[in-house]
Amino acid sequence: MTSTNSTLDPLATLHSTATIRDRANVLLARARSGDSRWFGIDGDAIDTAAHVVADVTRGRYPTLDVPFHSRWRHFEAGGVDRIAALAQRMDTSVDERIRTRIDLAVVSVLLDAGAGPRWHYDEPDTGLRLARSEGLGVASLHAFTKGVFSGSDDDPLRVDAAGLRALTADRLADAFAVTVDNPLVGVQGRLALLHNLADVLESAPETFGPDGRPGGLGDVLVDRSRAVDPREAGSREVGAGDMLELLLTCFAPIWPSTNRLGDQPLGDCWRHRDVGGDGETAGWMPFHKLSQWLAYSLLEPFSDEGISVTGVNQLTALPEYRNGGLLLDAGVLVPTPLDWATREWRVDDAFIVEWRALTVALLDELAPRICTQLGLDPDSTPLACILEGGTWAAGRELAAQRRQGLPPLNIISDGTVF
Repeated sequence: MTSTNSTLDPLATLHSTATIRDRANVLLARARSGDSRWFGIDGDAIDTAAHVVADVTRGRYPTLDVPFHSRWRHFEAGGVDRIAALAQRMDTSVDERIRTRIDLAVVSVLLDAGAGPRWHYDEPDTGLRLARSEGLGVASLHAFTKGVFSGSDDDPLRVDAAGLRALTADRLADAFAVTVDNPLVGVQGRLALLHNLADVLESAPETFGPDGRPGGLGDVLVDRSRAVDPREAGSREVGAGDMLELLLTCFAPIWPSTNRLGDQPLGDCWRHRDVGGDGETAGWMPFHKLSQWLAYSLLEPFSDEGISVTGVNQLTALPEYRNGGLLLDAGVLVPTPLDWATREWRVDDAFIVEWRALTVALLDELAPRICTQLGLDPDSTPLACILEGGTWAAGRELAAQRRQGLPPLNIISDGTVF
């Protein structure tokens, strides 16, 4: 379980969301005490940020019936219910619907890392021009429905190892309408990620089936969820922590990061000298942002089929441009370097690692304050809803007001983290 920290298994420790939170809070305590090299904390600005997020949430969801933050929200960009149209083409069996939606979610999330400021996607059917995450989401959905990721001409609505293996940079760029005048950051990095995924899918037929489909994860999780009494279908449940652990274990080899413990790839996990820890895990700050984004995006394929998802609050806030930008633009985080907004940063720079960690820790503190502003019960309002309501959208609004929507930091990205 990702909620359980283990000093006996270093990899399990760095997969644990408890470790993410513990180490993020170490850095937050240092920043509050004035011991950080990179950030100060303006405590008075935290309530201001909560007000901003609450106002944005009311504007987006007036009834406060807020769904989970997930890739499925991006598929609804512009108020278009694209998934309803997809559902009409999907198999009628529950197991295959879950597989299909997981196939889509996996490939779409892996393609969802910073698009860059100049890229957009013009949707043919609606005429909508969409950029950034919404554009990437809708473009990936259309690519999926056209069979771009399928190795079977007769079954386009799937992702499989053969389809991913056949994918070229030109075909991926074409699916995302990339041109000289419409450049997408990190096309080669995204392609490498999908080719790595093909390797993983082929190497584990016991999980992903003979054709190597990401949707095989659904079969594993559903099998784990079988009720003691199989007649009690409604009692089936899937744990969000189990879901994340499965994703981290199965997909570890796909990440291009050179960060490793021995021969084990760590993925979105970075060095920071002040986070503490024991033994081999000392000095590592894990995030697993894309894996957690994927876990959030796998909740609905199960819940929509009557399989309840438990432990959603085990997952952390997603430390990326919008959530982290909210804290910078609201003045909660006060960077120390004078050139913080103008210089180029690498993903592994201590400044970026700490910014992301402080984002995780501070959003945990913000969530109950936002609930209070909205009159919601913090104990029954998942962080996933606060993010959707929410912090991500508020970060985007503040960025639009201050920088025409540009991120607050210039980060050199290969398209696999941000």
